[in-house]
Amino acid sequence: MSNSIIQVNNLSKQYHIGARERINRTFREAVVDTLTAPVRNYRNLKRLTKVEYDQPDTIWALQDASFNVRPGEVVGIIGQNGAGKSTLLKILSRITEPTTGEAKLFGRVSSLLEVGTGFHSELTGRENIYLNGAILGMRKAEITAKFDEIVDFAGIETFLDTPVKRYSSGMYVRLAFAVAAHLESEILLVDEVLAVGDAAFQNKCLGKMQDISSREGRTILFVSHNMPSVRKFCHRGVLFESGKIYLDDEVNKVVDDYLDSGSATFSSRTWIPGDRPGNPFFKISSITLKNSEGTETSAINISDELIVEITYEVLGDGVIPQYSLVLSDADGNCIFGSLNNYEHDHYGKPLPKGVYSSTCKIYRNLLNAGRFFVTLIGFNNNWHDEFKIENAVSFHAHDDGVIKGDYPGNYGGPIRPLLRWHTRRTDIT
Repeated sequence: MSNSIIQVNNLSKQYHIGARERINRTFREAVVDTLTAPVRNYRNLKRLTKVEYDQPDTIWALQDASFNVRPGEVVGIIGQNGAGKSTLLKILSRITEPTTGEAKLFGRVSSLLEVGTGFHSELTGRENIYLNGAILGMRKAEITAKFDEIVDFAGIETFLDTPVKRYSSGMYVRLAFAVAAHLESEILLVDEVLAVGDAAFQNKCLGKMQDISSREGRTILFVSHNMPSVRKFCHRGVLFESGKIYLDDEVNKVVDDYLDSGSATFSSRTWIPGDRPGNPFFKISSITLKNSEGTETSAINISDELIVEITYEVLGDGVIPQYSLVLSDADGNCIFGSLNNYEHDHYGKPLPKGVYSSTCKIYRNLLNAGRFFVTLIGFNNNWHDEFKIENAVSFHAHDDGVIKGDYPGNYGGPIRPLLRWHTRRTDIT
């Protein structure tokens, strides 16, 4: 399609299991390594090697993906973990090459992927702003004109001349998004990285993306597990399953299909070292949903209890981890929040360096039937250094009829607690 700003044609990516893939240096990496300018904007990613899909010891993270995006369109890319969403954005960002197929981008690209992508750790925040502008082909005067706006949005003025390797993950994400959103590019690629960080800043980012889409006409590809945000922000949805495009349609239809299929539930999330969410004091290793027998699950009966287990590493002695667990329904409505401040044995007390596990129990006979999402908010020592993992895990609660009694219909609302009733006669003593 001649009027498309992104053209993806039969794109596939293969990885070898148990072996490190040879990473071909991208132009972005070459510029970062050598710190030279000016730069050139590649628009064509191509690899013509033919391979067989049944080779042993390999996996296909992406298979034969084809779609087009028009200028100014906002597209939500959704699917389970491992469905191919992040692989797609890495190929479009020129971080990795496709195994087969091609992707054509007719415009400059800004991307916000996992923390650490696109910045040089030894350079300061100020230097990285100018470096990223140069990578986009902007002149120094153009970057300078945007500089104050970027710094103000990121809120890191005090640390502007500090190497970014000393930034917290939250500071890093704030600066990375500010750079990607404010520099002059026609295409913005945003991965799930916005799910980790300060809640207020996440809302600020979503507002900024809406603004640059509606007022500036920029094209945005948005990968997220936050279905309410995808519905609100995107015009169109593309659903990936097992590396393939399953559905490409109007966003509400795609999200409804994803949620109705049950594939939107994920009973655990695990992060590898170097990519774990958290703050400078402790990092999250995994979040897992378990039933009363301790078995991992993404489905319970409403008369059963559910346990949320958080595994984390305390990075130094004297750290005081604190958590808030937020349960939301499929439409993003908050059902309740729970703090760990009633855990009297550990709350507010410093922990020595090590690996820990904390659990929170959601009691039986509390929820109504439906799909629910668990968000984790972490802090350190009296609610400092906040980070947030939006929709970290999710589950289905099924109606087993235990607390319906003789009422045959459906109950409204997201919760259905088994409340105790009592009647007594009052006209006699």
